[in-house]
Amino acid sequence: MTSPRWKPARDVSTASVTALGLIGGWVSARESGVRPLGTVLLGAAAVWAGRTWYARHGAGPAAALLALYVAAFGASHPLARRIGPWPAVLTATTVTAGTAYLASDRRA
Repeated sequence: MTSPRWKPARDVSTASVTALGLIGGWVSARESGVRPLGTVLLGAAAVWAGRTWYARHGAGPAAALLALYVAAFGASHPLARRIGPWPAVLTATTVTAGTAYLASDRRA
C-alpha cells in the first residue's frame, strides 16, 4: 500500500483551504451537533494553510494570516447574533479567503 502524496506546500490554494475550514467547520458542528468536530476541521485547515503561508512568506506573514483566520472565526460569533449565522460565516469566510488570495495565493 502506498502512502498518499501531499501537494507541495507552496502549491496549495490557501483561499480554498480557509473557506473549507470556516464554512466546513461551521456546517459540520451545526449538522452533527458536536462542536468539537467543527473545531477539528477549523484547526486542520489552519495548519494546512499555515504550512503554505510559512513556506511562501516566512514566520511573520504566516502568523499574521493565521491571526486573521482565528479573528474572523471569533468575530463570526457576535456577528451571527446581529445578521444571522449563514451571513456571518460567509462574511468571515469572504474576508479571510479574500485576504489569503490577495496576500499569498495571487503571488504564488
